Amino acid sequence: MRMAGSVPSIVPHGDEHDVYIVEHHCFEHGRIWAEVNSETPGFEPVVTDLLSGQYTDPIRVVAFNVTEGWCRDASADVAHELRRRCDLQLRDIPFFLQDFVDRYEGRYRDVQLPLPMRLY
Repeated sequence: MRMAGSVPSIVPHGDEHDVYIVEHHCFEHGRIWAEVNSETPGFEPVVTDLLSGQYTDPIRVVAFNVTEGWCRDASADVAHELRRRCDLQLRDIPFFLQDFVDRYEGRYRDVQLPLPMRLY
Protein backbone atom coordinates (compact mmCIF):
# COMPACT_ATOMS: atom_id res chain seq x y z
CA MET A 1 0.00 0.00 0.00
CA ARG A 2 1.30 3.43 -0.92
CA MET A 3 1.44 5.96 1.88
CA ALA A 4 0.14 9.48 1.38
CA GLY A 5 2.87 11.87 0.38
CA SER A 6 5.31 9.16 -0.63
CA VAL A 7 7.26 9.48 -3.86
CA PRO A 8 7.32 6.60 -6.34
CA SER A 9 10.70 4.92 -6.69
CA ILE A 10 12.69 5.12 -9.92
CA VAL A 11 14.27 1.77 -9.06
CA PRO A 12 12.89 -0.95 -11.34
CA HIS A 13 11.24 -3.93 -9.69
CA GLY A 14 12.04 -7.55 -10.43
CA ASP A 15 14.57 -7.08 -13.23
CA GLU A 16 18.32 -7.06 -12.94
CA HIS A 17 19.50 -4.38 -15.36
CA ASP A 18 21.34 -1.10 -15.52
CA VAL A 19 19.33 2.10 -15.24
CA TYR A 20 20.49 5.36 -16.84
CA ILE A 21 19.25 8.79 -15.81
CA VAL A 22 20.04 12.17 -17.34
CA GLU A 23 20.70 15.38 -15.47
CA HIS A 24 19.89 18.30 -17.70
CA HIS A 25 19.24 21.99 -17.54
CA CYS A 26 15.59 22.93 -17.81
CA PHE A 27 15.17 26.64 -18.48
CA GLU A 28 12.05 26.82 -16.29
CA HIS A 29 13.35 24.83 -13.29
CA GLY A 30 17.16 24.81 -13.51
CA ARG A 31 19.10 21.55 -13.19
CA ILE A 32 16.85 18.53 -12.91
CA TRP A 33 17.07 14.75 -13.21
CA ALA A 34 15.01 13.53 -16.13
CA GLU A 35 12.02 11.30 -15.57
CA VAL A 36 12.93 7.69 -16.27
CA ASN A 37 10.66 5.28 -18.09
CA SER A 38 11.09 2.04 -16.14
CA GLU A 39 9.54 0.04 -18.98
CA THR A 40 12.55 0.66 -21.24
CA PRO A 41 15.60 1.24 -19.05
CA GLY A 42 19.12 0.98 -20.35
CA PHE A 43 21.73 2.59 -22.54
CA GLU A 44 19.89 2.52 -25.88
CA PRO A 45 16.82 4.58 -24.87
CA VAL A 46 19.02 7.26 -23.30
CA VAL A 47 21.07 7.66 -26.50
CA THR A 48 17.93 7.66 -28.65
CA ASP A 49 16.21 10.22 -26.39
CA LEU A 50 19.26 12.49 -26.49
CA LEU A 51 19.48 12.34 -30.30
CA SER A 52 15.76 13.01 -30.65
CA GLY A 53 16.05 16.19 -28.56
CA GLN A 54 14.22 15.07 -25.43
CA TYR A 55 17.01 16.61 -23.35
CA THR A 56 18.13 19.86 -24.90
CA ASP A 57 20.94 20.74 -22.50
CA PRO A 58 22.31 17.54 -20.90
CA ILE A 59 24.82 17.87 -18.09
CA ARG A 60 25.62 14.26 -17.21
CA VAL A 61 24.34 10.70 -17.46
CA VAL A 62 24.49 8.41 -14.45
CA ALA A 63 24.13 4.63 -14.59
CA PHE A 64 23.26 2.46 -11.62
CA ASN A 65 22.30 -1.09 -10.81
CA VAL A 66 20.63 -1.59 -7.44
CA THR A 67 20.85 -5.37 -7.57
CA GLU A 68 24.62 -5.32 -8.11
CA GLY A 69 25.09 -2.29 -5.83
CA TRP A 70 26.97 0.14 -8.06
CA CYS A 71 26.61 3.59 -9.56
CA ARG A 72 28.87 5.42 -12.04
CA ASP A 73 29.07 8.42 -14.35
CA ALA A 74 28.33 7.13 -17.86
CA SER A 75 28.60 10.50 -19.61
CA ALA A 76 31.78 9.68 -21.55
CA ASP A 77 30.31 6.40 -22.84
CA VAL A 78 27.16 8.19 -23.97
CA ALA A 79 29.14 11.02 -25.61
CA HIS A 80 31.26 8.53 -27.58
CA GLU A 81 28.14 6.69 -28.73
CA LEU A 82 26.46 9.94 -29.82
CA ARG A 83 29.56 10.84 -31.87
CA ARG A 84 29.74 7.33 -33.37
CA ARG A 85 26.11 7.34 -34.47
CA CYS A 86 26.31 10.80 -35.98
CA ASP A 87 29.50 9.82 -37.82
CA LEU A 88 27.81 6.70 -39.20
CA GLN A 89 24.89 8.83 -40.41
CA LEU A 90 27.31 11.38 -41.92
CA ARG A 91 25.82 14.22 -39.91
CA ASP A 92 27.00 16.71 -37.35
CA ILE A 93 26.28 16.38 -33.65
CA PRO A 94 22.99 18.26 -33.02
CA PHE A 95 23.71 21.76 -31.72
CA PHE A 96 21.92 21.07 -28.42
CA LEU A 97 24.29 18.14 -27.71
CA GLN A 98 27.53 19.70 -28.95
CA ASP A 99 28.67 21.05 -25.55
CA PHE A 100 27.89 17.75 -23.83
CA VAL A 101 29.84 15.69 -26.38
CA ASP A 102 32.79 18.10 -26.42
CA ARG A 103 32.94 18.15 -22.61
CA TYR A 104 33.11 14.38 -22.24
CA GLU A 105 35.11 13.50 -25.34
CA GLY A 106 37.72 16.12 -24.60
CA ARG A 107 38.05 17.04 -28.27
CA TYR A 108 38.46 20.78 -27.91
CA ARG A 109 40.64 21.29 -24.89
CA ASP A 110 42.70 24.44 -24.90
CA VAL A 111 46.36 23.63 -25.33
CA GLN A 112 49.16 26.11 -24.90
CA LEU A 113 51.91 25.36 -27.38
CA PRO A 114 55.45 26.16 -26.31
CA LEU A 115 56.62 29.26 -28.10
CA PRO A 116 60.22 30.35 -28.45
CA MET A 117 60.88 33.32 -26.22
CA ARG A 118 63.41 35.84 -27.33
CA LEU A 119 64.79 38.21 -24.79
CA TYR A 120 66.64 41.14 -26.26
